[in-house]
Amino acid sequence: MVDATWGTGEAPRDVLGPVSGGPAFDDDHPPTKDLIADCVHCGFCLPTCPTYVLWGAEADSPRGRIYLMNQGVNGEPLSDSMVEHFDNCLGCMSCVTACPSGVKYDRLIEDTRAQVERRHPRTPREKALRAAIFALFPYPRRLRLLRGPLRAYQSSGLQKLVARSGLLPRLAPTLATLESLAPKLRGAPKPPRRVAARGQRRAVVGMLTGCVQSAFFPDVNSATVRVLAAEGCDVLIPPSQGCCGALSVHNGRREEAQRFARKLIDTFETSGMDYFVVNAAGCGSSLKEYDELLADDPAYAAKAAAFTAKVRDLAELLHELGPVAQRHPLELTVAYHDACHLGHAQGIRTQPRSLLSDIPGLKLHEIADPEICCGSAGIWNVLNPAPAASLGDMKARNVLATGASLLVTANPGCLMQIAAAAQRQGGRIALAHTAQVLDASIRNLGGDALLH
Repeated sequence: MVDATWGTGEAPRDVLGPVSGGPAFDDDHPPTKDLIADCVHCGFCLPTCPTYVLWGAEADSPRGRIYLMNQGVNGEPLSDSMVEHFDNCLGCMSCVTACPSGVKYDRLIEDTRAQVERRHPRTPREKALRAAIFALFPYPRRLRLLRGPLRAYQSSGLQKLVARSGLLPRLAPTLATLESLAPKLRGAPKPPRRVAARGQRRAVVGMLTGCVQSAFFPDVNSATVRVLAAEGCDVLIPPSQGCCGALSVHNGRREEAQRFARKLIDTFETSGMDYFVVNAAGCGSSLKEYDELLADDPAYAAKAAAFTAKVRDLAELLHELGPVAQRHPLELTVAYHDACHLGHAQGIRTQPRSLLSDIPGLKLHEIADPEICCGSAGIWNVLNPAPAASLGDMKARNVLATGASLLVTANPGCLMQIAAAAQRQGGRIALAHTAQVLDASIRNLGGDALLH
């Protein structure tokens, strides 16, 4: 256990200050007193909170942060140390699952972060890093421009040379984190605008192609389309769609998230879809809250509510519809990792396990301490590379201990984070999205197709 300044070289700071100034929060959607009052400080959240597990600091636990929120709504200023503890939260929502009182910590931290983003002056370095992240990550076309240089870097041998030198983590830890997370790129064709169902049509679904997913995991999108078509779905994939706003809303950039949400709703509003399918857990949790995000917008509140009602995670929809495509054997041992925003934020755990267990020959292994986040958490691992690496190493050790030959999960960030951690530890395990496993079974590709 280490304190909340672990890795910074600084002495622990007082939780609240000293500071001066006005109250921490303004009247624009502050964390509300009634939600704060739901927390009885029982401590059930503590062993499930990744930052508390790392540091053992009360202020870096969910109940500690709620205490700070309460100080803020009662007039305390927004101190640097208060903001630090809010920033330290991964937003994994493991505490929401663990809480016996039903505390809506997800709503509290989201409202708090929006206040911080508007009202707290960040250092020039923090501003520059966050500006760079949000000028790149929510824009699929900009991300795709990186594919060429990244493939050249990976294939030229330069990546191995940089790794052997060991200089990058010491000189530029943020850049080192980004470099280690970059997956091995593979080519995949752009999806067509519409793919017809195979056999009898059971549903018309719109599909989110995503930002990181479309740029770095296009094969996951291709597999998703094939599985949906095989299960009797017409799939609509407008090329004009953009970011869903998940990264923005999870980091307090509410107005930016609202702009992305309105554009996505407009893109699919007249499509005639029955469902809107998402294959990235972080995106799915935000899409299911569009009704709350746009509740104060008279032009979009009703549209957002109608859109939200149609959102389904891929595993959720396939489980709802029930399988019609034949499953062929995959002789594999699989460890399934619950992406936080699928398991905790959306409560989807049994559906993907059921889909995987129905594949002949596939053996499913559970991972120890499944409630602890892998450390990816959107952009948290980029902003906090050292503690994120510690969490990734913990997760990778538990994954490798299962003895499985394949790790399966439903979020691109988790795939990149655990792959990097496993490589650091010298472990070998193949990785795949749930859609890729189902696709391999339906197309009778055999288990070896997923191990290379």
